Amino acid sequence: MPKRILQGTVVSDSNDQTVTVSVERRFRHPVLKKTVRKSKKYRAHDENNAFKVGDTVRIRECAPKSKTKRWEVIAG
Repeated sequence: MPKRILQGTVVSDSNDQTVTVSVERRFRHPVLKKTVRKSKKYRAHDENNAFKVGDTVRIRECAPKSKTKRWEVIAG
């Protein structure tokens, strides 16, 4: 099964080897026919602490690394 890849912005890098990435998705509301923006935060594994707040990154689904981390950063 292919792993999901998402693109988002780093909103926190305060933890060691972890970044919090905010991923935004846009969709058309079924009743109002208006474009709606929703965002969700994912905690991703950053092995070398390479990414800082504001960076745009791509994250990939992976096996659980900790209690909250199920994603890893693959590119900047």
